[in-house]
Amino acid sequence: MLAEIITIGDEILIGQIVDTNSVFISKELNKIGVSVYQITSIQDDKEHILQALEDAKKRVQVVIITGGLGPTKDDITKHTLCEFFNDTLVEDTGVLEHVEELFKKYITTTPISDINRKQALVPSKATVLHNAFGTAPGMWIQEDGVAFVSLPGVPYEMQNLITDKVIPKIISEFKRPFILHKTVVTYGLGESAIADKIEDWENNLPPYIRLAYLPNLGKVRLRLTAKGVDKQEIEGAVDAEIQKLYPLIGDIMYGTEDEETLEQVVAKLCLKKGLTLATAESFTGGKIAEHLTALPGASAYFKGSVVSYATEAKINVLKVSSDVVDAYSVVSAEVAKEMAENVRKLFKTDYAISTTGNAGPTKGDSDAEIGTAFIAIASPEGVYAQKFNMGNHRERIVEKSVNKAFELLQKEISKI
Repeated sequence: MLAEIITIGDEILIGQIVDTNSVFISKELNKIGVSVYQITSIQDDKEHILQALEDAKKRVQVVIITGGLGPTKDDITKHTLCEFFNDTLVEDTGVLEHVEELFKKYITTTPISDINRKQALVPSKATVLHNAFGTAPGMWIQEDGVAFVSLPGVPYEMQNLITDKVIPKIISEFKRPFILHKTVVTYGLGESAIADKIEDWENNLPPYIRLAYLPNLGKVRLRLTAKGVDKQEIEGAVDAEIQKLYPLIGDIMYGTEDEETLEQVVAKLCLKKGLTLATAESFTGGKIAEHLTALPGASAYFKGSVVSYATEAKINVLKVSSDVVDAYSVVSAEVAKEMAENVRKLFKTDYAISTTGNAGPTKGDSDAEIGTAFIAIASPEGVYAQKFNMGNHRERIVEKSVNKAFELLQKEISKI
């Protein structure tokens, strides 16, 4: 079963707002076996809207429209729907009572006007979907086997309508397949290298299971999508295919996306083994610590962090030797190792991880090329540092380095 999302509003097309509504709607539809065939963003223009509705009607069984339901003249969705369905607007007493109640309770500083009361006008062919949080109702019009659903563009209003009204109605009106998405998360190997390793496995996937590669900042997600009528059969088949991956790339697999992040894996290892951890960060600016402290109960294993962004902070706070800095530069394996060792001693932890590098746009206190990163890990057994080249985009350099830090830490802690 297919759906199309049509977002109406110039504010999306000029980049004034980001279309988060389509993301939410797509996820909710997928949960009930409805695949989004296309997402279209259009202007508040009658002819454009009419053409988009006509095109969507030929492709899908559900058309969800968001936006253009305000009380002002630039919001023309209801009038355009009437033209499309050869219909007229009528006053819905339930909507009118709701609008008046909202103004009475919550909008006391502005008196209700005739413009606001016009929100109660809906196409006569529409089933009204009660909007508990706003004045613009949702509307469901079904014709020739296709459901057209018009919703307000305000995200929290739209989300409530989708969850409480639209999804249950789609379930009752349409027979749908079961769709399953399961995403395996890998770290430490590029997309093409992974593709080489799993080529035979990929070629032998059942025809109802599709694979997509989703590379991003030091990790590659492998998304398996399956569709069918039997939920148990689909879930079993996808799980079986994931198990076949372990002999091929098990060393870089860190579970599935709906299970645990890599930092959660590190946290569980620390708790299970009774280990403590500290961090010393330079160009990553505390992001490793931020990921750790975002997890509930982090204080049981994470003891603290020093963000020594400037060279003098490394020397004065972390006690990195100025002679080492002079001899090897602030972006070096030697400095990274001293940072990790010294922060471990400072917080009296079992493990410590450090980062020093050049994220750009200038070289700063080092001649190291932009994208150079050193990550060091100190443990009871000693300290080591590794060098990486993370590219030339500042944000990507930082995020890739954070991901790599957790990857190295997880491997190190897993040894004991």
